[in-house]
Amino acid sequence: MSSRPHTVLPWVVRRTRLPLLSLRCVDCRSESATTGEGRFRVNANGNLLDVWLLVRCVSCDRTSKLTVHERAPVRSFDPAELDGYHANDPELVASRLLDPLLARRNRLTLNWTGAWQLDSPSAWRADAWPVRVEVVFEDPVPVRPERLIAQGLGLSRNEALRRIKCDIPLRRPTSAGFTFTVMAGD
Repeated sequence: MSSRPHTVLPWVVRRTRLPLLSLRCVDCRSESATTGEGRFRVNANGNLLDVWLLVRCVSCDRTSKLTVHERAPVRSFDPAELDGYHANDPELVASRLLDPLLARRNRLTLNWTGAWQLDSPSAWRADAWPVRVEVVFEDPVPVRPERLIAQGLGLSRNEALRRIKCDIPLRRPTSAGFTFTVMAGD
């Protein structure tokens, strides 16, 4: 490794839209659903509330419900949160959809294909090697670091693996920030 100081580049992984849901439709047996604009349904039964997130099948347009809260006492809700459910707040839709407990409770997985983008500086000086890159995730987008790095550098995955030094496993998806160093090519 060179003793020269590293050029540090920030990369940010951003969500461009909500991910599709991998959830089997009971009508057409399709495996893909979407939240569309994101709507909640709130139902009161005495002092208990049920809250569902409505999803729509991509193939047949059938609407289904994902359980967010089931038979929860009204007093257990923060008033702002309850207002968000009634107003179909987009930020609340995103936070509930990205909650791993919702996915586990409703037996679904998120399909992030085409739902994120990498914002990176366009280029750096070719003589400024090695280059240190800090990757930050704004949302929990699971991405394999080797694919992200290859895309960001415009290299093949094998070339990217050969030229980078990283302390995390590169072939296992992550949604946590990490840092890697790009070495000069031969």
